[in-house]
Amino acid sequence: MSSARDQVSRLLALVPYLQRRDDVSLAEVAADFGVTAEQIRRDLRVLWMCGLPGLTPDKMIDVDMEAIEDDPDGVVRIDNADFLSRPVRLGSSEATALIVALRALREGSPAASRDAVDRVLAKLEEATTVGATPPAVAVHLADDGRTAGHARLLEEAIARDRQARLGYYVPTRDETTDRLVDPIALLTRDGHDYLDAWCRTVDDRRLFRLDRVESVEVVDQPRGHRRLPPRDLAGSLFEPGPSDLEAVLHLERHARWVADYYPVDSVEELGEGRLAVRLRVGDPRWLVRLALRLGPAARVVEPAGLREEVRRTAAAALSLYDA
Repeated sequence: MSSARDQVSRLLALVPYLQRRDDVSLAEVAADFGVTAEQIRRDLRVLWMCGLPGLTPDKMIDVDMEAIEDDPDGVVRIDNADFLSRPVRLGSSEATALIVALRALREGSPAASRDAVDRVLAKLEEATTVGATPPAVAVHLADDGRTAGHARLLEEAIARDRQARLGYYVPTRDETTDRLVDPIALLTRDGHDYLDAWCRTVDDRRLFRLDRVESVEVVDQPRGHRRLPPRDLAGSLFEPGPSDLEAVLHLERHARWVADYYPVDSVEELGEGRLAVRLRVGDPRWLVRLALRLGPAARVVEPAGLREEVRRTAAAALSLYDA
């Protein structure tokens, strides 16, 4: 469902959009704006009631509603809306935020994506005053060159349809593992670069953080998993599997953020701000570390074996202070 804020933004863009296009169907408009045809109909009904002060018929926007009322292929026509013919411009703060974000994205993006980022940057800087003066914020992602070099090798493997061998550091085990993978794509999320790949070592799809890749070797063998659908990074990076461990945590008020930050299966209010969360984890050691990090603000309820592991690890850590 579209919010009032979304609808106002859409209406301000809709008028100049329609004035620059002849014979555009309702279905095309909906597709271009990423909403349903019925939502565009609702928008146009609102637009029909808008105009200049005075609200006399000659000052109201005219919309041919009959042409689109029951026909998604009907042509959308508006008239008497010349006062809204110019598209809404970005404010200086909005443009600056976009430019800073794009510069950061460009710094860590694959070579194949940089041309598109550069084109968007050029248009933004040309359309705003930001490009006329030296940037107030310089964006540079710190890198010793190793990550960029690994990214280039992985791009080469993808372009040549070849496997790759990774030396990959696993922080939960504090060890470097050897992985043979079919690289699928390089992705960026929350400031980190990732390799989406089919890991032949564990026979499953995995995301590898590039800053944890210690070595890359392109293997002269064709990939076996090249037609997998793109990974959707709109939600959580972690995708629980059927073999993952199911655990229950009780969280105090000041640890409620865990339920928002990590993917959980269920949340139950316990009163006085406390929560019970049920979640699945691929590596129990990760949950042990989380529980130790939260201290008295969290308690592992299930499974009992994991609860005991948290107790043993905490006791071992405390004993070091007495040594």
